[in-house]
Amino acid sequence: MPATSAAAQPGRFARKLNRANAFFDLPMSLRSRLILVLAALLLIPSFLFPLYNMTLYSNQFPDGLNLYIYSYSLEGGHAQNRDDLREINTLNHYIGMRPLLESDFSEFKWIPLLVGLFFILALRAAVVGKMSNVVDVSVMFLYFGLFSLWSFYHRLNQYGHNLDPTAAVKVPPFAPPIFGEKQLANFTVYSYPGAASFLLIGFFLLLALAIWMSRKPSAAQ
Repeated sequence: MPATSAAAQPGRFARKLNRANAFFDLPMSLRSRLILVLAALLLIPSFLFPLYNMTLYSNQFPDGLNLYIYSYSLEGGHAQNRDDLREINTLNHYIGMRPLLESDFSEFKWIPLLVGLFFILALRAAVVGKMSNVVDVSVMFLYFGLFSLWSFYHRLNQYGHNLDPTAAVKVPPFAPPIFGEKQLANFTVYSYPGAASFLLIGFFLLLALAIWMSRKPSAAQ
């Protein structure tokens, strides 16, 4: 490699680093700050709705057994004076699957805590008004969302694969669906994100919008 070309490499890297630093030092426009406040407010009602809805249909339960996964609890439907979570755990017993217990889900302890933390961080980013703060919140929230999704899937996968070999009904190990439809024995299982998941997605999209609107120095004026 020519000496001039090798010498140009540090110069190009330095220019890219300077551009990155300039971007992170950008001030947030007033509109972007208001969007950050709106994003933070979206997190509050996320505690009122399920993150995920799971419904199991069979000939025995044509109206479906409903399971609602909140950020802090696990709840069953109560159609026709019936506790769906109890019914699901009874069925799980016959196939050798452990009962679904809130105490087994550590996610119910740290997810509400982190959602509250992101509420504070989003408001802080709106007050401080620097691009670097908003990017930090966005990256951390993206990691939090992906890790939470993996954690729930891993937990459900453990339930479906650690079956009691002495159970009355033999079924092959299975993974409950995290999204969509799946046939499990004589049950058709549907699993879809709940309203809380869409609120969390909305939070992330508003963060991205705030970044986009303040991506140029002129946007902050």
